[in-house]
Amino acid sequence: MNTPSEDYHALLARHDAMRLRRRLLSPAGVDAEPWRAEAPQAYDGTADQQLISEFLPLVSPLEELIAELYRVMFERHPYLRSLFPESMAFQQAHLVGIFRYLIGNLHRTDEMIGTFAQLGRDHRKLGVRPAHFEAFEAALIEALRMRAGARWTGALEDAWLRMLRLAVSAMVRGADEAIAEPPSWEATVTSHEFRTPDLAVLRVRPHQPYSFRAGQYASLESPLQEQAWRPYYLARAPHPDGELEFHVRARGADGVSDALVHGTREGGTVRLSAPRGALVLPDHTPSADVLLIASGTGWAAMKALLQQIDAERSRAHRVRLLLDARVGEGMYDAAYLEAFRRGRPWLTVLTAGRAGLCADPGPGVLDGMLAQRSGAAARQHVYLALEPEASTTGSVRAVAARLAAAGVPAMHTHHDSTGIVRVMETSASTTRTALLSA
Repeated sequence: MNTPSEDYHALLARHDAMRLRRRLLSPAGVDAEPWRAEAPQAYDGTADQQLISEFLPLVSPLEELIAELYRVMFERHPYLRSLFPESMAFQQAHLVGIFRYLIGNLHRTDEMIGTFAQLGRDHRKLGVRPAHFEAFEAALIEALRMRAGARWTGALEDAWLRMLRLAVSAMVRGADEAIAEPPSWEATVTSHEFRTPDLAVLRVRPHQPYSFRAGQYASLESPLQEQAWRPYYLARAPHPDGELEFHVRARGADGVSDALVHGTREGGTVRLSAPRGALVLPDHTPSADVLLIASGTGWAAMKALLQQIDAERSRAHRVRLLLDARVGEGMYDAAYLEAFRRGRPWLTVLTAGRAGLCADPGPGVLDGMLAQRSGAAARQHVYLALEPEASTTGSVRAVAARLAAAGVPAMHTHHDSTGIVRVMETSASTTRTALLSA
């Protein structure tokens, strides 16, 4: 007798075979899967955004719409339930955030396509297949109809479908473009050290070559939390020994971070996603100073960047590291930073005011650092990584606004944000947000 897993994979294989047959038999130019068509180059999502927003109260609250979506999908396709965590509360809450992002940014078509293309590349590790998109779309439409009742219209349904298919088509193309890249990497934990009761520094060694750049992040999956992923900055520049370092703070929510901090030990295993992120030094650094701004475990990204800068001293003139005061007063990696700073006169380390950088991003240490030399701000390249609790769109925008007001060009400010509040990847149909912290 086949196991549920064998039945599931057999079903996927049959689906792919049927999809191929439909495409071969379809008339030329007709695609049986609308999301595999090229994205409409002239599509302007503003009209659909206005229509969806105007009638959004018909299907609100979104929390109830998403709950109905999953009820329908699992009722029609019970085999999909095994791809999701036992508790759906976390999953549902973040999918609500994704729909709010879609609706709020539909007029920014190019930005949205780029975001979801990245999601598609990352989702390969979750085993997302065309069958999942079909099931999700059908369940969404049924849930919308049930929520809106008699006031639901064909025009509304078409607008929702165009929005969904725009996002899904970008995900599919992103996945197709990354076909040569492994969907995930297995890794062995070579070291697990507690720095505080709720924070651990992990070293892992991937079983296959793992190429990345200092400043990037990777999502991790623990065997204790299968189908749940969380992003963490790589806290070490590429090294010949191939080991990677991650700084993980437990959140007390029994999620991935708690599993990595309290349930993982040396010799255990984890799974890694492909490296991503915007906090990388350009290939050819211009003649400019570098300012690194971090709070909490955002320090991990800065640690890797400092190691790269130290190895390539010709790339930068002066480097300044600004840490949140609350971190500076009790930094978990203070011994490393103090040892690193010795003998490196090009590095200056300062802390923000006692209220903390994120709590009060107004005039203070930040402005002083930028105004030390006339015209210096315009030549700064700034890299920003905040603690997750501080990493809200508002906090990052507030700091970015101070940088802009001080004269730092927007193109010189680097942070992992594409307009959504947090990065999360919890299951096979989860879409992830994109403001990164560890």
